[in-house]
Amino acid sequence: MNRRTFLAFPLASAALPSVSAASALLAHLPSAEASPSGGSAELDFTANLPAHGSFPERWICGSSSCMDNQDPPIQVHWYNEHTAFLRQNKAYNYEAPFMHLYFGNRRILFIDQGYTQLRSEWPLRDVVDKCIAEWCGRNGRKVDEMELLLSFSHLHDDHYAGINQFYDRPNTRYMGLTHEEMIGFWGMTNYPEERVTLDLGGREILIWGSPGHVMSEFAYYDTYTQILFTGDMFYRGRCYISFWEPWFASMKRLMAFLETHPVTHVVGCHIEISSTGEDYPYGVTYQPDEAPWQLTVAELRHAYEIATTIKEPGIYFTGSVFLCNQTRGTTTVDKNPYAYE
Repeated sequence: MNRRTFLAFPLASAALPSVSAASALLAHLPSAEASPSGGSAELDFTANLPAHGSFPERWICGSSSCMDNQDPPIQVHWYNEHTAFLRQNKAYNYEAPFMHLYFGNRRILFIDQGYTQLRSEWPLRDVVDKCIAEWCGRNGRKVDEMELLLSFSHLHDDHYAGINQFYDRPNTRYMGLTHEEMIGFWGMTNYPEERVTLDLGGREILIWGSPGHVMSEFAYYDTYTQILFTGDMFYRGRCYISFWEPWFASMKRLMAFLETHPVTHVVGCHIEISSTGEDYPYGVTYQPDEAPWQLTVAELRHAYEIATTIKEPGIYFTGSVFLCNQTRGTTTVDKNPYAYE
């Protein structure tokens, strides 16, 4: 089914009970101590770490004709049996943001919800519900007993626009769209320095503030896969740094974190660079030769080393990312008022 057909295809969906927005705010998450549903065996997320997985050789990356694109609206890749990564098809939105599904014994964390609101145009809710049903079927769980938590990396709408598709989903809590609601969702009282631990039921996610791209942003670390998610403040593309000093402080926190925690991969929100280091122009809907989504710890450390030398606004290429220091008005790297450093 291409997009022309999809847009004309009627969407059948059942009406579900509403979830109160007031009760959805997570000031303090309750402990996850209950037994798994259905008497199923407890999954061990602490042995034989890191839990290994794989990335696809190639992500869906759009096409020369968006309206004739034959790929699914959302690519789902199971990194391992308890972790799924999703990506929005660039034919549906040029940002093509990534999304994360982390499964624990009693909770599921879904980070970021893409850049299309309407379920009838872009069926994020249906795809996520299918992933949850598949995981529950494999692991002897009941879907209605697994709590779904929806959060996002930062306050830009290409990472939360699709959240409204979940507002009527039972047993679902979701992050609010203000800075205060974001930090309140995790019960933080000392943002951005404070690091909190989210227990999904034997699987822990570490979360702390990581401002700089915007002032309301988080970093996430999954203790099971040992994957570090750095949002839009560091990713394989144009890292638009709106606030240099908070961003550099966030980088210093990442460097300190690496000293005490093993990291298998560093991932961000997008891919905007080709395998040969070419910067894809802002807004393109086809990137046929993308670089890998995942970055190495060495690439993160090298970017920090370069950042320590930056003294003025400009665009600085590290070999894997573009550090765009206070150049947000510049839409493409090849047309900007600053020289490469």
